[in-house]
Amino acid sequence: MNASCYTVAMDLGVCQLRNFSISFLSSLLSADSSQLKLDSSSSGASVVAIDNKIEQAMDLVKSHLMYAVREEVEVLKEQIKELIERNSQLEQENTLLKTLASPEQMAQFQAQVQTGSPPAPQTAAPSGPPSAAGLAQPASHSAGPSA
Repeated sequence: MNASCYTVAMDLGVCQLRNFSISFLSSLLSADSSQLKLDSSSSGASVVAIDNKIEQAMDLVKSHLMYAVREEVEVLKEQIKELIERNSQLEQENTLLKTLASPEQMAQFQAQVQTGSPPAPQTAAPSGPPSAAGLAQPASHSAGPSA
């Protein structure tokens, strides 16, 4: 998953979490709207009830955020695993290319790295092993026994 898709997914998740939390808070507060009417005899009880509802809502938001963080950690662990595999693959490819390169090619490459110049296009035929396309061409010349 690329970073832009992941950002969009996280934004959507946070937006959904926020909407759910707001609707949950609204339902909690509206369910006990009779308790919210303050008069001199029940003001202490309604303050406690409101505090309890707020605490429940905060606990719910906390659990949803922890869930979202756990999901994000799992995604990041997967990305790290993929990057480690890709790095290993590139290191193996690099080692193979170093073994196949001629000393002249390696010297030219080292000079380019030191000067920071881009690689020069090769105009001469490569001195390395033949390509797969070059190996496949002779097969078309022999169609069968000649008469």
